[in-house]
Amino acid sequence: MPTSKQQTKKMVDAIKKPVKVVKKKRRKKSKMYFGTPVQEAIIRYNKSPNPAVKNRIYQEHIHTAFEKMAENLIHTFKFYYFDYPFAEVKAEVVSFLVMQMPKYQPDKGRAFSYFSVVGKNYLILNNNNNYKKMKIHDQIDRLDYKRNVHSESVDDATSEFNSEFVIQMLEYWENNITNIFRRQKDILVADSVLELFRKRKNIENFNKKALYIMIREMTGSNTQHITRVVNQMKRYYVTMMEEFSTGGSIDTSNTGSIF
Repeated sequence: MPTSKQQTKKMVDAIKKPVKVVKKKRRKKSKMYFGTPVQEAIIRYNKSPNPAVKNRIYQEHIHTAFEKMAENLIHTFKFYYFDYPFAEVKAEVVSFLVMQMPKYQPDKGRAFSYFSVVGKNYLILNNNNNYKKMKIHDQIDRLDYKRNVHSESVDDATSEFNSEFVIQMLEYWENNITNIFRRQKDILVADSVLELFRKRKNIENFNKKALYIMIREMTGSNTQHITRVVNQMKRYYVTMMEEFSTGGSIDTSNTGSIF
């Protein structure tokens, strides 16, 4: 058994022993997968008239970024209501992004923002369509399970999509309402419809009958007149929704009638 002197010496030696300093390794900064080089490559791709050059630019500088973006969009917003494998969904999104490349305009904003919106809009529409099919065909217990797991993210993404669309749609009408409707009573009805959209968060009952009553009270117009104006506005709504879904924005400038 060691004596007290031996124990003391052992403790002193341990104190004198140099402490090995372990240097922390610096974490390498991860490179952005969709930065300025990708944006510049997309611009070069759109400017080139040579198919071989376009293909080389795409394969070397764009394809990987599009794949990563598609993957991130699917997982971030939990777009899982598809009846085919993840790899196929991702490939569809990438193909859609490629189709939208000629529409990208650098002066309107960053490529990352544009293609993020375009990709998300595509997924929202297709994800929701597949979700509706599942509601019809799936068993109730299976449907409830899927809704509990994913519905919150799906609802958030859809809400964001709808909110941005309504904002741009209202801006379009504010710039063009007097170009599309010439008669004052038509303009009054159209503006009343838009006012309901402006105050949509404060309206609890959004069924057709209740809205028609509100518009009738606001304008004094009869149901037949309101229906005629609303039907004309619907044509613009469908066109604007298609433009927003594929391009990520609506041309809200003073363009006049689009029909």
